[in-house]
Amino acid sequence: MDESAFTVQPVDGRKLIFVGDLVDRGPKVPQVLKLVMNAVASGAALCVPGNHDAKLMRKLRGREVQITHGLAESLAQLADEPEDFRNRVAEFIDDLVSHYMLDDGKLVVAHAGMKESMQGRGSGAVREFAMFGETTGETDEFGLPVRYNWAAEYRGAASVVYGHTPVPEPEWLNRTINIDTGCVFGGKLTALRYPEKELVSVPAKRTYAESRKPFLPPEDQAPTLSAQQLNDDLLDLADVTGKRIVSTRLHGNVTIREENSIAALEVMSRFAVNPKWLIYLPPTMSPCETSQAPGLLEHPAEAFAYFRHAGVPRVVCEEKHMGSRAVVILCRDEDAARKSFGVTGEGIGICYTRTGRRFFDNATLEAEFLELGRAAATAAGFWDEFKTDWLCLDSELMPWSAKAQELVKQQYAAVGTSAHASLTAEVGALEQAAARGLDVGELLAHTKARGQMVSDYIEAYRRYCWPVNSVNDLKLAPFHLLATEGKVHADKPNDWHMQTLARLAGGIIIATPFRVVDVTNAESEAEGIRWWEELTGRGGEGMVVKPLEFIAKSRRGLLQPAVKCRGREYLRIIYGPEYTAAENLERLRSRGLSTKRSLALREFALGIESLERFVRKEPLRRVHEAVFGVLALESEPVDPRL
Repeated sequence: MDESAFTVQPVDGRKLIFVGDLVDRGPKVPQVLKLVMNAVASGAALCVPGNHDAKLMRKLRGREVQITHGLAESLAQLADEPEDFRNRVAEFIDDLVSHYMLDDGKLVVAHAGMKESMQGRGSGAVREFAMFGETTGETDEFGLPVRYNWAAEYRGAASVVYGHTPVPEPEWLNRTINIDTGCVFGGKLTALRYPEKELVSVPAKRTYAESRKPFLPPEDQAPTLSAQQLNDDLLDLADVTGKRIVSTRLHGNVTIREENSIAALEVMSRFAVNPKWLIYLPPTMSPCETSQAPGLLEHPAEAFAYFRHAGVPRVVCEEKHMGSRAVVILCRDEDAARKSFGVTGEGIGICYTRTGRRFFDNATLEAEFLELGRAAATAAGFWDEFKTDWLCLDSELMPWSAKAQELVKQQYAAVGTSAHASLTAEVGALEQAAARGLDVGELLAHTKARGQMVSDYIEAYRRYCWPVNSVNDLKLAPFHLLATEGKVHADKPNDWHMQTLARLAGGIIIATPFRVVDVTNAESEAEGIRWWEELTGRGGEGMVVKPLEFIAKSRRGLLQPAVKCRGREYLRIIYGPEYTAAENLERLRSRGLSTKRSLALREFALGIESLERFVRKEPLRRVHEAVFGVLALESEPVDPRL
């Protein structure tokens, strides 16, 4: 047949890359060779040599080789071709490079894989590894060499695409993927589309040769964890200890100091949830600039001014709930938890704190809570709408966690009760002194004012506590739909998140009230301030002000993802009963925010980084590196009252 009939016309902007083993066992070896050789010659394709190709080349050049593993069939088919063609085949194979590094080193293609230390190098050892991989020197029960699993230890930055040993399904493992799905053995022919990393497979028409070692699993075999999930069962301590530099898309390199890593390791190893669930930790949040308004430490005007000066015209103001920050992961079912997170026997999800600890000590209560969340997602149609089997939500869970409530009772209540009793006694004594004609009017007025402050303090902390006797005593207020299968929703504006999550409302899930404010419009600003005054006037904590866009930048770089503006009475819990006294307010107004804001930006960037790595299905150590970084930064010395 005319060789010109074997041509390839790739889609614009695409190039075919063949991973070798073009010959042996198949019924049309010469036709395959003509197609590939023409495609490479025309510039439409690249090709790396496989071990079967190299063996054929040696035989065609008169070398002694064993005629096994399908070589006899190839030689028989090539015997009908002109000698000139056979010579060109040998020359073509001999000229092929061992491996390609493409996309500025981000992609490596080799027949049997390529260790990081060998990438981009040329030597006999490199070519040998590229075609054969690495073996242990042992043979298995089928008489085949036992291969060393280099991919399980691969730590390179480049993605490595290879074949050589047939697998039932292509799976990513540490940025490597074997796409040899055994077409000749009745499996399928698989291609990887890059950079999308989409897999396209075509089933084999028939079984062309019997594999000595079965590679297709029995049809009745129960589903198992993926290769990556199995490899992720153990995390390496070296990946999180010492000084670390974590590269993030949003904020460049983030440095984690060794002393912070030590503190985080203590928390993570003793208290944190299963790391496979731990795909995100939320950032800390800075308050707005300190207000100079009479009697106030925080006011929305400063929050609006921050974003206006940064060139952000519209912001979203969300009611700040009186609860604890909670990350909630919901799966459609336990099989989804296994497939997506590699977690088995732990239910359909988890709820954990901003420091990675399990929120519920009561497993039954947690299961009921997650079931209500799953039911809400199902009723809202989220699984189909987002083409996902899991959701990751950033939320506030109310009331405060049991540990936080205990702290309130032991610390705040003790302080308040003791102070109230003491001041009541002082007022009584001063009133008796005044009745006897002593001039204590000014001191009495001052002491009564202090007593009122303490009464306000007691009333403030009581609003944040109530008993939880059943799941129905909980309230969940989600405000970010962080991620779903294959997607981090940081590209959606904050009002989209609020409107979308409001569809889950009902039962224990509540919609978070919010307003969009135009900070370039005085009337709109005034309306936002009035709303804050209403929230705080009825005892609310205050509000969170965010740029309309989830990720906002100015000429100077990344902006705060959110600033909090807390109410006068709530701040009594933070700063103490008498913080509103003029002399105390004046002192507190000197508080510095630069360290807190730097911390918030770094943690925000790390949080988005961990989510993006997870949805790209990167190894857990890569996801965990960013999550661990957030926890480590939390041990930096920052005023906890901010």
